[in-house]
Amino acid sequence: MSMVPEAPVPDDLMFRTLGRVVDGWEKLMYTTGRGRPEVREVDRRLPVRVASVRREAQDVVSIDLDPIDRSRLPRWDPGAHVDVMLPSGRMRQYSLTGNPDDTTSYRIAVRRIRERDGGGGGSLEMHTLAVGDELMLKGPRNAFPFIIARSYLFVAGGIGITPILPMVRDAVARGDDWAFVYTGRSRASLAFMDEISELAERFPDRVHVWPDDEFGTPRGERILAAAPHGAALYCCGPPPMIDALRGSVPVDNIDTLHFERFSAPPVIAGEPFAIELASTGERIAVGPDQSALSALRTVRPNIAYSCQQGFCGTCPVRVISGEVTHRDRFLTDDMRGELMATCVSRGTGTVVLDL
Repeated sequence: MSMVPEAPVPDDLMFRTLGRVVDGWEKLMYTTGRGRPEVREVDRRLPVRVASVRREAQDVVSIDLDPIDRSRLPRWDPGAHVDVMLPSGRMRQYSLTGNPDDTTSYRIAVRRIRERDGGGGGSLEMHTLAVGDELMLKGPRNAFPFIIARSYLFVAGGIGITPILPMVRDAVARGDDWAFVYTGRSRASLAFMDEISELAERFPDRVHVWPDDEFGTPRGERILAAAPHGAALYCCGPPPMIDALRGSVPVDNIDTLHFERFSAPPVIAGEPFAIELASTGERIAVGPDQSALSALRTVRPNIAYSCQQGFCGTCPVRVISGEVTHRDRFLTDDMRGELMATCVSRGTGTVVLDL
């Protein structure tokens, strides 16, 4: 996530480097009062039933979810997501990608990621859902809010289309100045192409679909050149795309930068440390390019997690002893005295966890 107020910047190389790239843009957001609000936990639980499952692209399905009790679902704003509690006990987060004003149904989309490709099993389970299956949702909440700006550049990479598409629709409805770039491996891998094609027919100068197998992997400079002057850049997709865009600013036609990742950010040149499990005495080494969560999953593969970015509150574990550098955006100061968000926070020396 971007534009959420940060915890103190740690000393490792990754955070120093990325901090220099976007520091000026984040300061601008804060000083103009246009920064995103703090992400807050939403305890609202919504029992839903799968109303339809449609193939949208290669390895991508959209799923419509209707309320079981025929009540109205909460309205949401572009950028919002829900936590989906799966029958296995896993919880995963998916952006809402339908119509925010439709309180009779929610639409999400899920790309299947096999475990050998780094998936944690959640997307595979989502792809087994059938019409009539019942689920529990938590939310919606918004960690990627859509602010009012004079113009916009929307960039989606692959399944990153899901939060971006409602933003584009909103900009169209308001008559805003905007441009949209959609990238991915191939057209067959790009979801919601029927809707995108309709947009391209209406706005041929604003919509740019650049699959890699036709145009090559687009460089950050080329993507940013499509932006109208003074644009708020909204982008969602894989880490390499996000990093390329972040590394290409500042540029004259981009005013502010907002992004959302659909996978954990890389850990680069972090300090190694160790985790000790209080229940067994096991000692687990956490490498300099590894998160505490990924290290824990080697011995506790069923440990709970969701966003892997420090804002959902699923993975925190009680700390019995040890020094923790907190990088999450969920725990309060009081909670940080007792808990560690294992997906993003790091330790010094040995941290003993109540596991």
